[in-house]
Amino acid sequence: MSHVTRAAVPLIAAAALAAVPVTAVAVPATASAVAAPCPPRIVADWARAWNGTDPRALGALFTARGVYTDLGVGVTFHGREEISGWKARADRLIDGVHVTVRATHRDGGRITVEAVYAGHLKGAPEAFAVPMTTLLDLDGHGRIASDQDHYSLAEVLTQSGLPADWTPPAS
Repeated sequence: MSHVTRAAVPLIAAAALAAVPVTAVAVPATASAVAAPCPPRIVADWARAWNGTDPRALGALFTARGVYTDLGVGVTFHGREEISGWKARADRLIDGVHVTVRATHRDGGRITVEAVYAGHLKGAPEAFAVPMTTLLDLDGHGRIASDQDHYSLAEVLTQSGLPADWTPPAS
């Protein structure tokens, strides 16, 4: 390994540990910059929709018959309207609901998203931030046909300071 390459490794590792999106790491002029791949546009749009305040923005990313499954709480929604409704409910139950994308992997029409799902359940003593993996299956036009979110509800409740048998209000 050259001296220049050895110098770049700690910079890349520090950026990764700091969870800073890296598009290029500055290294001495004698070496080329190291580029990290950008997540597919649909992933950026998906994260922006989750982090935004318009529930319809999430539903709009799906096909008309799209399916959204939240395996953490064991619910499935069909179509843009139901999916938008799920985002609206999440916004009512969780202050600052937020998704931070850490990595993406694409294999044809399937994208695996490694992320952190975070927020503060209303009425809970503490906020939560748990690892989440999402599988997005796309149609031929780049819309989401299926979304499966995998995370631990038990960990969400533990971090939130809530009992394991806690259930959200009916509204």
